[in-house]
Amino acid sequence: MQKYLLLGAEAIGQGAIDGGLSAVYAYPGTPSTEITEYIQGSPIAAERHIHSKWSANEKTAYEAALGMSYTGKRSLVCMKHVGLNVAADAFMNSAVTGIHGGLILAVADDPSMHSSQNEQDSRYYAGFAMVPVLEPSNQQEAYDMAYEGFELSERTGLPVMLRITTRLAHSRSGIVRRELNAQRELKLPNDLRQFILLPAIARRRYNELLDKQPELKELANQSIYNQYVEGKDRSLGIICCGIAINYLNECYAESVCPYPLVKLSQYPLPEKMLNRLNEESDEILVIEEGFPLVEELLRGFFDNGARIHGRLDGRLPRAGELNTDHVGKALGLEPRQGMTVPGIIANRPPAMCQGCGHIDAYEAMNEAMAKYGKGHVFSDIGCYTLGALPPYEAINSCVDMGASITMAKGASDGGLFPSVAMIGDSTFAHSGMTALLDAVNEHAPITVVISDNESVSMTGGQDSSAEGKIEDICKGLGVDQNHIRVIVPLKKNHAEMVQIFKEELEYPGVSVIIPRRECLQRATRRKRNLSRE
Repeated sequence: MQKYLLLGAEAIGQGAIDGGLSAVYAYPGTPSTEITEYIQGSPIAAERHIHSKWSANEKTAYEAALGMSYTGKRSLVCMKHVGLNVAADAFMNSAVTGIHGGLILAVADDPSMHSSQNEQDSRYYAGFAMVPVLEPSNQQEAYDMAYEGFELSERTGLPVMLRITTRLAHSRSGIVRRELNAQRELKLPNDLRQFILLPAIARRRYNELLDKQPELKELANQSIYNQYVEGKDRSLGIICCGIAINYLNECYAESVCPYPLVKLSQYPLPEKMLNRLNEESDEILVIEEGFPLVEELLRGFFDNGARIHGRLDGRLPRAGELNTDHVGKALGLEPRQGMTVPGIIANRPPAMCQGCGHIDAYEAMNEAMAKYGKGHVFSDIGCYTLGALPPYEAINSCVDMGASITMAKGASDGGLFPSVAMIGDSTFAHSGMTALLDAVNEHAPITVVISDNESVSMTGGQDSSAEGKIEDICKGLGVDQNHIRVIVPLKKNHAEMVQIFKEELEYPGVSVIIPRRECLQRATRRKRNLSRE
């Protein structure tokens, strides 16, 4: 059969399309972005009119996917791990409402924080919500799980989490496609009160969720994605979660693993397999990417069982991505000798593109603020966060999406003046608008800089939800239009920009400065596409 060479993220997109998808909803976030981009570029998705526009944030994306599920159609919602924090309210409650059409939450975790603020493990959210989790070990399983996840969702009446990590999302392998399923027809729920979480209904729905847990455990016991592999040496039993099986296989690339093994890729825990492993092994090593979730669960699961090793007891590193060397060391194997990196090779820190409008905005802001000293600027998440590095050293925070404005307001409440927020256009639309409303309602003396490069540039130049709307949004939220200042961040405009910054920094209320110039990378792609046409 014909094979397709796909990233893990792309395999999920193709699997969902072939599984009968009607809509994907997402906010761009590495390492999940390519799932939606793949669907957006798919001829089959275009022919089938599969909805694939970007959402303003992860919460709105999840709620829209739940609305699509209400119609009986199959939906996919994609985000990175910290995006699930934003969508958590809708996600947690959707476990209580249940679904109608199949709903898959594809969430990409980022161990080692390649492009994230933390390493949190989304499996904890799924356990909290008491919904099934699928965790592929390779690209083919990522495809198959997306394809079959809708069936699992509809069978259980619950959303299904499909959890991947950076290494699987961004590595390629061949996958074999399956038969293209028909999309579901519009059909409303039999119980039109299913999605109404008034207390009386919510209590009933919650008890139904609890009643489903034995079925979910039995499905995990029967799942083809969970496997028990015999081993002759029972001094140790191994549990490999998702992609971690690859590290173990590489340790025994020229031989066979001597220990009994449970490959774990569907949750809740397959108790029958784990009990068998416990009975047949003196000790157990848990190899899992992310937090020590399974290791923690097993410590309370086995009453008089084997000693448990993993990330909690130091057998494996507590932080960062795992690799073959980590696993080999935990198994007592001889370390592999890699090449030594020459001392003349220096790290290359990330940097903003030469000529980026953020640079011109920072240079003007730094000059205008020189007399106030350091420590007055709260930033947000985007390319402009690189303003924390030399030579700019212009910002003093980066916590979560939208926090720049509310932190600036809180610091202002504490007496800091001036107090400045630096936020991008897409991040402003994502989570900054409500923060600005708080500031307006309290007449906070803060300056909000919305650096507008007309795209979600950090994740590849996707369309910004705020494009062409920022001034109107600010006016609608109550900012005095005389203190909404638009500037063009270019070297030739430096003196004018400095003067505007100086004026607004001294204003005893909410002011907004909008440096606006298209992202250079996006502009280059746009011009290239125009030339091809």
